[in-house]
Amino acid sequence: MQKLVFYVGVAGTGKTTVAEKVAAQIPCAFLDRDTVGGRFVERFLEMNNLDPNDRDSAFYKENLRDLEYDTTKDICIENLRVGQNVFMISPFTAELKNKEWIEEVIEASGKSKAEVDVKVVVVTLQDIEQQRERIEERGTVRDTWKLENWDQYETRVDFVPTINWDIAQDDILVFDNSGELTEEKVASLVSFINR
Repeated sequence: MQKLVFYVGVAGTGKTTVAEKVAAQIPCAFLDRDTVGGRFVERFLEMNNLDPNDRDSAFYKENLRDLEYDTTKDICIENLRVGQNVFMISPFTAELKNKEWIEEVIEASGKSKAEVDVKVVVVTLQDIEQQRERIEERGTVRDTWKLENWDQYETRVDFVPTINWDIAQDDILVFDNSGELTEEKVASLVSFINR
């Protein structure tokens, strides 16, 4: 079966890092929504005299958010169609709530649910300070607003999104990414995805 794995969670929990470690052991198309849409979103914001690093404004959410997610979804569908495993990295909060969303992805790929094994890895942390430290360490300009407005931005790092997809409960893993990402932790994730 092909693997379609979603790495979700709030900013700074380490979704991309976790997914990269697992991808080293499970060949896949690696689709980080920030990479897929980032340059286009930045340019569009600049053209509208807005901060190119803002991902929290009403303008971004109303005009650009769905474009990034839908483009990432389309690339996912193409890769599923040609037989690739796919890792999807982003919060996907709205998509996880929408039961039809995952059904549409699989159907559009020309595959069936019997051919695509869907799993969700919810990446969490134990405390808010570790989240802030990780956001500071990655040093991306896009995080400037979050760090400068931390009291407004501060997000529960143990947040588990609502998942309304028709997948088995044991195909959802809440993964605590606190501390070092050891080989044993990565092996447990690989085992979860491959079972």
